[in-house]
Amino acid sequence: MKIHDITRNDNVTPAKALAFLEEGNARFVANKMTGRDWLQLIAKTASGRYPFAIVLGCIDSRVPVEVVFDQGIGDLFVARVAGNVLNDDMLGSMEFACQVVGASLIVVLGHTRCGAVRGAIEQVELGHFTGLLAKIEPAVKQAKVKSPDHDADELMDEVTRLNVDHVAEEILEKSSLLNQMVRTGKVGLVKAVYDVDSGRVTFI
Repeated sequence: MKIHDITRNDNVTPAKALAFLEEGNARFVANKMTGRDWLQLIAKTASGRYPFAIVLGCIDSRVPVEVVFDQGIGDLFVARVAGNVLNDDMLGSMEFACQVVGASLIVVLGHTRCGAVRGAIEQVELGHFTGLLAKIEPAVKQAKVKSPDHDADELMDEVTRLNVDHVAEEILEKSSLLNQMVRTGKVGLVKAVYDVDSGRVTFI
């Protein structure tokens, strides 16, 4: 099984980048993660790095992105914010990752049992967190209209998926640069949800 070699730029295609992540998560779930010499990786990446993807995920401590995808130092750009919501700084980071450094895949990664999603559903008000939760509100409204009979857990799962969809759409709407890269096939854009109970990532 091929592991991404951070010591060179493979010009990894979006499909190959996705395969790296799928295979890495399969190793993680099977508890067969790649053995790494971390000090050696530090030395190899000190003068440069060749990440093949950028992942927009949540700050939740149960979702350490590099770990759940079994990736090493230098393999991924990771942007984390509660509820994996989008803002201009995240967009700028994605544009840098893809246009300047050459990452070929953008992943919007939500997760089950998300506190930010729960906060948005319950309309929590808490300082600056209130404004962040407002970004998830469109998914909450859509989920309640789409499936009004959901129980609490089902509603959370549905809002999580719809929020991932919404963020992916926002990326294409708000960044003409990334939109063009995705349309021309230079960069892939995929959506995923991590299950905190199983460790499995499902691409949706």
